[in-house]
Amino acid sequence: MILSTIVIALWGFISFTTADSSNSTTDAATTSYVPIFQNAIPPALTIGVEQLPNINNDSAVDANVAAKGYSVVNITNTARGLTGILKLKSATNIYGYDFEYLNLTVEYQSEQRLNVHIEPTNLTDVFVLPDELVPKPKIDDDYDFARSDLVFEYDEEDFGFEIVRSSTGETLFSTKGNPLVFSNQFIQFNTTLPQGYAISGLGESIHGSLNEPGLVKTLFANGISNPIDQNDYGVHPVYFDQRYSSNTTHGVFWRSSAPQEVVFEETSLTWRSISGVIDLYFFSGPDPKDVITQYVSQIGLPAMQPYWALGYHQCKWGFETIDDVIDVVDNFKKFDIKLEAMWSDIDYMDSFKDFTNDPYRYPTDKYRKFLDDLHENNQHYVPIFDAGIYVPNPNNATDNDYEPFHLGNETDVFLKNPDGSLYIGSVWPGYTVFPDFLSNNTQEYFNILFKDWYNRLPFDGIWADMNEAASYCVGSCGSGRYFDNPVQRAGYRFSDQNSYPKGFNVSNATEWSSISKSIAATATSTATTISTSSSSSLSIDAKNTLAPGRGNINYPPYAINNMIGNHDLAFRQISPNATHADGTLEYDIHNLFGMLEEKAIYHALLSFRPNKRPFIIGRSTFAGAGKYTGRWGGDNFADYYMMYFSIPQAFAFGSFGLPFFGVDACGFNGNTDMELCSRWMQLASFFPFYRNHNVIKAIPQEPYRWEAVISATKTSMDVRYSLLPYYYTLLQESHVSGMPILRALSWQFPYESTLSGVDNQFFVGDVLIVTPVLEPGVNYTKGVFPGNGDIYYDYYTHERQNFTTGKNETLDAPLGHIPLHIRGGYIIPTQEPGYTTTESRQNPFGLIVALDAKGRASGKLYLDDGESVEVEESLNVDFVASNNKLVGSSFGQFKVDQPLANVTVLGVDSKPEKVLFNNNTAHFDYTNKTIFIVGLDKIVGNGTFNKEFTINW
Repeated sequence: MILSTIVIALWGFISFTTADSSNSTTDAATTSYVPIFQNAIPPALTIGVEQLPNINNDSAVDANVAAKGYSVVNITNTARGLTGILKLKSATNIYGYDFEYLNLTVEYQSEQRLNVHIEPTNLTDVFVLPDELVPKPKIDDDYDFARSDLVFEYDEEDFGFEIVRSSTGETLFSTKGNPLVFSNQFIQFNTTLPQGYAISGLGESIHGSLNEPGLVKTLFANGISNPIDQNDYGVHPVYFDQRYSSNTTHGVFWRSSAPQEVVFEETSLTWRSISGVIDLYFFSGPDPKDVITQYVSQIGLPAMQPYWALGYHQCKWGFETIDDVIDVVDNFKKFDIKLEAMWSDIDYMDSFKDFTNDPYRYPTDKYRKFLDDLHENNQHYVPIFDAGIYVPNPNNATDNDYEPFHLGNETDVFLKNPDGSLYIGSVWPGYTVFPDFLSNNTQEYFNILFKDWYNRLPFDGIWADMNEAASYCVGSCGSGRYFDNPVQRAGYRFSDQNSYPKGFNVSNATEWSSISKSIAATATSTATTISTSSSSSLSIDAKNTLAPGRGNINYPPYAINNMIGNHDLAFRQISPNATHADGTLEYDIHNLFGMLEEKAIYHALLSFRPNKRPFIIGRSTFAGAGKYTGRWGGDNFADYYMMYFSIPQAFAFGSFGLPFFGVDACGFNGNTDMELCSRWMQLASFFPFYRNHNVIKAIPQEPYRWEAVISATKTSMDVRYSLLPYYYTLLQESHVSGMPILRALSWQFPYESTLSGVDNQFFVGDVLIVTPVLEPGVNYTKGVFPGNGDIYYDYYTHERQNFTTGKNETLDAPLGHIPLHIRGGYIIPTQEPGYTTTESRQNPFGLIVALDAKGRASGKLYLDDGESVEVEESLNVDFVASNNKLVGSSFGQFKVDQPLANVTVLGVDSKPEKVLFNNNTAHFDYTNKTIFIVGLDKIVGNGTFNKEFTINW
């Protein structure tokens, strides 16, 4: 998109007519638009007070050294645990005023779950996370208390506690020997850890899957583009501790929405919070997948996605007009590249205002026809939605005609300042307000506006962006200034993206030679690109002071390491002192904003499509958000290191209960190139959410832009679409159990310590192992294939591989090829791929039977109508192969008309004399120890999976 057009979108329109003496009429071809000058947000309003994070302050008091802790003064046993009173030994008031008395409650909630809850006896001015915002795990009704695998032990004089695994006697968590600190704005406890621990979780951050000694994790929702090792968009306060000494894994979840900080040291973990209470949940496992499902089943099982969500999605920020979007859809068809869903960034909006479309560039009639055409072709459309609602200028009648603000203002659904006035920040359109999801009227407000929007432009899902929630100024900067609207975001730049990925000059030599001078003149390091500096002066003593009651809200006495800009909690975020309808401060629930918005959108979509699964992809999430939304990785960078990090990102979000995850293939920020995009389009094809998206002013990166990327993309898309039945079965497994779709090797083989932290490979379910190329300029990759005696087959050739357990194998991987292997012992349902998921579902099925060393295999298939929230009819098919026989057993009422057309059996040592399908002779070929059974549809007809069948060979 060119600069002039963007400025028009920001600033409004004036039309004028080109003089033409031969024709006095005006038509669209002679009408142009020039920008009206408007104010920009004053730069002073965008600069916060620079904070010095305590972890970077050598003079900061060490609470472990200074605090005196608590002692136990009373303990009472209960039917499911105990209660007690803790008394402060001596006040130190380090980073807040210490509470003198605390209530301790311990609940044995199930055989695998234990809760430790500590809060002040006087809860005045203490925030306790309400159950209706984040449901609290409850005691199981029918478990044997005596069989709990977790045991709580404590010391009385210097209070500390341990969680011990009863089956092994191993201490899983211990605060003994370190004082508990509990004040109005600072909570801290520590646990000892074994040397060489393997702990994952505690997101969101761009990091490998393991948290090493020396790492500090900040848990505070932040709207910056994928900073390395710093706080990012979402908050998930849970970790998973995998111990190879005992071959067990347990989990720890702090149910708190407060800003938090976690410090990893050689043999300890320190966990801090600047709000709330202690509400810890321990999950016993004992295997990694056990712990994940135990955790996810308590925070909320993931929403079942519609079938079409598994197709390929395309987006770009910078589609200037609806014609640009139409051209992209047409080009996908022209090059015969599958396209399921087209997306729009903020380009479609009228001056970037939610619930609008630009009347000139995206006129409603043409926009609507485009959507109707998409739907006629069984394709889908997803627009972006931002958290901030524009505040119109009351002095401008045209600008003031913005119903989403007026309706919200009249029904009192927006966040307030402490004095009761509207909290007015700034996002894309100018000064904005923000919905308050604790207001009783906000859900109905969303119901009305989303329904009206849908009736005008029938979208198929919503992309919830900027919902940390981001604000481009500090505090309520629009108070008294909204009559300047529309205003331009301060510091906004439309410069071309001149950076290219590592190795660009090698693999893209011709292109490189023409732009190298430009890059040399403008290139900046990644660190510069992803950080924001501030010219404000350092101020900690004057601001970070103790205060009674709720305390110092905007500048807490303990400064967490909020990475953005100058560490001010209000910088590019809603200010901590913004106030909700019930008096709750944003300070306490900032980390929940994204999830609460996603929940409101989910129910708004259901309000007018009551039995269609809402499709939502969000940017900021919290524990339990998976009930409403999927996730994408945010604004990543077009470089190989980000492609690598997408794998541990996927592991993390799978463990957080958000299995429907993907990243912007080929990279969002910066320019991609042919090689990177080719590799990334293939890697992303195995992620549950598969989308390509990039930033404005970067070169276009739709896969048809390069011949090599076309070829690579088609290859991987055919594999993905043929595996849609398998992926949909995994979606349903996640929905009912919480099991991630993409799985770390260390989860699959939890007793093999050499797999700890392997982030360059992953399993799709239990069956497929993907080994991508993650660096430029190579035609090979390396990976391990674990399991003592496990068999692996090449997906493409069906040949059994001669891998050595524990060896780092070198795999051929020329450009356009991504190694994919099938683990023996499993059966994969497939379907002939079509251009869309709808076409694919109408095609014949297949089965890939990968036999293990004993000639056995098993698998599952789940199908339903692909869209209903309340599934009334479904079909489950179990496949079992052994002794040269395959049996398919089905149960359920959902009818599948498509036939089973072919079955491929891998690992058959000798050619069979014949193959029988239900005693009917079937045609087959035998090559490389593989039986190819084909033409079954001619034997069995339609509806093979509706009844039991057998195949013998």
